Amino acid sequence: MIVVTGGAGFIGSALVWRLNREGMEDICIVDRLGTQEKWKNLVKLRYREYYHKDTFLSLVQRDALPFAVQAVVHLGACSNTMERDADYLWENNVRYSQYLARWAVEKGIRFIYASSAATYGDGSRGFSDDDAVTETLRPINMYGYSKQVFDLWVLRNGLSQAVTGLKFFNVFGPNEYHKGEMRSVVHKALGQILSEGKVKLFRSYRDEYADGEQKRDFVYVKDCVEVLVWLLNHREVTGIYNLGTGKARSWNDLIHSIFSALGREPNIEYIPMPAGLERQYQYFTEARMEKLKASGCPISFSPLEESVRDYVVNYLMTQDPYL
Repeated sequence: MIVVTGGAGFIGSALVWRLNREGMEDICIVDRLGTQEKWKNLVKLRYREYYHKDTFLSLVQRDALPFAVQAVVHLGACSNTMERDADYLWENNVRYSQYLARWAVEKGIRFIYASSAATYGDGSRGFSDDDAVTETLRPINMYGYSKQVFDLWVLRNGLSQAVTGLKFFNVFGPNEYHKGEMRSVVHKALGQILSEGKVKLFRSYRDEYADGEQKRDFVYVKDCVEVLVWLLNHREVTGIYNLGTGKARSWNDLIHSIFSALGREPNIEYIPMPAGLERQYQYFTEARMEKLKASGCPISFSPLEESVRDYVVNYLMTQDPYL
């Protein structure tokens, strides 16, 4: 059995979809559905079991799981970068992860977990996933800090030789619809285009960047799950790795790709940033991908324009946008 925590969420449900395409159905989804419409991500998927996150942890603690576990892909976490409840983030993103990691290592179970590019903070210390650099990072929100704390716990307890962590950059794609304000700009921008005929982007407040030329490492969720499946099949690959394309693209590029997918001419309005955001805003993110490539991972990443077109045309503009 493969356990996917956060399996009803964005990347988790995409991973289950990808495993289903390999004919794999011995999957246990662990999540907390709550009152969101996250359950819709599960409708087309095939899996053997579902547990609420607290029920699953209780079964693990009592050694009472009714099946043998081959691997755990731990994608479950609070991913809201605006979350202010630090105690909740600590218990949910740090303590829960620590317990699962210890259990998996003790049982000889493959353990892959989601870290985040939010650990890089304002980007002033670069985007290298070398272990020595990880020790120096300074996240700028509590979400990023919770991921950093767990990364450091893995490194300082010698678990980086037994588990695998992935620092996801700006992921977009199908099944993100329940995420509210944490949805990708692709999804939000499409809504603006269809309702207003234009997209609003923040102005630049740094001379070296023109308006809309601030850059991010945008990575398609379908490419991310290809990496996850490869790692499931290569348990000898351990450590903490970036997961982005390795090529930063501008917000203008992203928005032009959406208009192109719709067959429309671009229409962008540049607006002021909200008060307080200007001091924390990241003007550039780009994953250093040498470490993952050196591990032997053969996955190539789709060009931005191709990924956006697939997402817009084959999902967002259809009656059934789910994987």
